[in-house]
Amino acid sequence: MKKQQRSEAQAKCASSAERRTSWKKIDFSRCERKVRKLQFRIAKAQKEGRYNKVKALQHLLVTSFEAKVLAVRKVTTNKGKRTAGIDHVLWDTDARKINAVCSLKRRGYKALPLKRVNIPKKNGKMRPLGIPTMKDRAMQALYLMALEPITETTADANSYGFRKFRSTADAIDALHRWLSRDCSPQWILEGDIKGCFDHISHQWLLDNVRIDKRILEKWLKSGVVFNKMPQPTVEGTPQGGIISPILANTTLDGMERMLKERYRVNYIDGRLYHPKVNYVRYADDFIVTADKRETLEDVKCMLIEFLRERGLTLSEEKTLITHISEGFDFLGFNVRKYNGTLLIKPSSKSQKRFTEKLHEVVFKKNKAVAQQKLIEELNPVLRGWGNYYRGVVSKNTFSKIDHILTNQLKRWSYRRHTNKSRKWIKDKYFIKVGNRDWFFGFKYKDCEKEAIFVLMKLADIPICRHVKVKCEANPYDPTWEAYFLKQKIKGSRLRTSRKGTLSEN
Repeated sequence: MKKQQRSEAQAKCASSAERRTSWKKIDFSRCERKVRKLQFRIAKAQKEGRYNKVKALQHLLVTSFEAKVLAVRKVTTNKGKRTAGIDHVLWDTDARKINAVCSLKRRGYKALPLKRVNIPKKNGKMRPLGIPTMKDRAMQALYLMALEPITETTADANSYGFRKFRSTADAIDALHRWLSRDCSPQWILEGDIKGCFDHISHQWLLDNVRIDKRILEKWLKSGVVFNKMPQPTVEGTPQGGIISPILANTTLDGMERMLKERYRVNYIDGRLYHPKVNYVRYADDFIVTADKRETLEDVKCMLIEFLRERGLTLSEEKTLITHISEGFDFLGFNVRKYNGTLLIKPSSKSQKRFTEKLHEVVFKKNKAVAQQKLIEELNPVLRGWGNYYRGVVSKNTFSKIDHILTNQLKRWSYRRHTNKSRKWIKDKYFIKVGNRDWFFGFKYKDCEKEAIFVLMKLADIPICRHVKVKCEANPYDPTWEAYFLKQKIKGSRLRTSRKGTLSEN
């Protein structure tokens, strides 16, 4: 009986929503403008310290029809739109999306347990991933819109993970600015937090995150289902939830401010002393620089205390203090000084993983496909890896990977025609472009003109240094709108130029 009444209420809600509009007729641009105005007001109130105003504006945002529409659109257009939670429900029709908009209410809301799956990590271990239901994902997306203006206003200046208009390239450029000079700090603390997402204290989150406490507690205490067995969650935020990265960022924010307050420029024995303590973080990986090893030993003790309050610990295996002349790996890059000159290159581990991935694409997934199909599979892989490292010293590495891939493609060709000569195979699968030989591709007629379709070369990607985003820039502050508009235009031009490669001529 109750189930029938609930379905009738949902149908009534859906019909009332359809009287106002249908899903395809919703003006999403208008919804974005209204939500963005509210987010600007939240950020302004947070900056002024008017916390009651912040709370009132957050309530206004999460109860608005426009924000609910955007939340539903987000979870029905991302990569997880075809992955259901434990209720096996998907929002794959317009009617279900309209019903979903009506169902996003605080009153009577109860978060369902997460569906636990394990995915392999790079080191061979397994990473637990929690998959919420579609409704829980949409509720998280809805409340995330109200939380992000606050976290962006209070975030550390050099935190670059899971933030709008920030990327790994910004973090690497920050390191280059700090370490490239002759007077730069020489000692590096490589920090890594052990099981960051899995061990964050629930009580700390409830006490410090500016969000509806009852809703947040329901997400944190929802539990998980693994092998059909329910398990409680007593700590951590689920990896797989839309709001989890922001909660992790909020937990770690404050580390940079703590270090800056402690290690500022001081006068010691009448002389000016600069400890050169700098900090950069991406997700749960961070780097701290200093002029002395002893300074970093003190910094490590401070960070252990800072993290203990939040239920976290540093990984003893991955937290190291090294000299810049020995070099260190960070976000897939190797940072090292050679005879006083700082060079940032793709790390050896990253190169090895990439060549193994190319081997898998060529010999395991496309062993018997046509040449054109193999080129179409390889080009996006090459372009993505090349664009990631195009802002550092990568030219020699690109040429090396091109040589390895050419040898792999020779083997691929020889295995297909064991009874043919090497010259016959080269003429069939490789062509000459200008003065350069051994291009994997072929010629064809296009509108009575001869054209070529070839595999792109990593060495053809131009090296262009990335300029990082300004530390104080806030995407929810109207005074920075012109700056971020320029960033968008610059990014779109860069993406357009990247597509104009030889492989698509």
